[in-house]
Amino acid sequence: MTDSTYLLIGLGNPGREYRDTRHNIGFMLIDHLTVRLNARGMKLQSKAIVISAHYEERKIILAKPQTYMNLSGQSVQGLLHFYKIPFENLLVAHDDLDLPFGTIRVRPAGGPGGQRGMASTIEKLGTKDFPRLRLGLGRPPGRMDAKDYVLQNFSKEDFKLLPEILGHGADAALTFVVHGLNKAMNKFNGDIRES
Repeated sequence: MTDSTYLLIGLGNPGREYRDTRHNIGFMLIDHLTVRLNARGMKLQSKAIVISAHYEERKIILAKPQTYMNLSGQSVQGLLHFYKIPFENLLVAHDDLDLPFGTIRVRPAGGPGGQRGMASTIEKLGTKDFPRLRLGLGRPPGRMDAKDYVLQNFSKEDFKLLPEILGHGADAALTFVVHGLNKAMNKFNGDIRES
């Protein structure tokens, strides 16, 4: 039964003041999936908000760590152990400054790329070999500090594109669950406006 259970985790910061910030696009993806899958039964577990769903005869655990970004690995590690999920059934969604806004990348492994939630997760899991879904934010304009940029709310123009980006990301996540990593990478990696 374990191999048909998947853990989809979105990284972000808890609290109303962070809700619509760029750094929280991972949380937004989980919220999008929660609505789409009509998930029910929210609870707090392993320092994360967790909700279960079913899709194509697979069980999916959707989770949003509540530790703040820099300590996300605590939740990821705790949930993996509790549900006995193998690394290949884990997908961590997070924001990425190195990808243009509107671009997503599904990857089988990799370093944190400056993303502190991913750095914490890699440290706690003791490996960088687990699937992730990178959601592009683009670089900060001018000389703006990256930390200030990710903690800003999305611009009005970007906010209008978010539903399409999150829909594309959700499609990629569900393709990963049902058809595997390679199919998700082949079908969804790139700019949503070109697909």
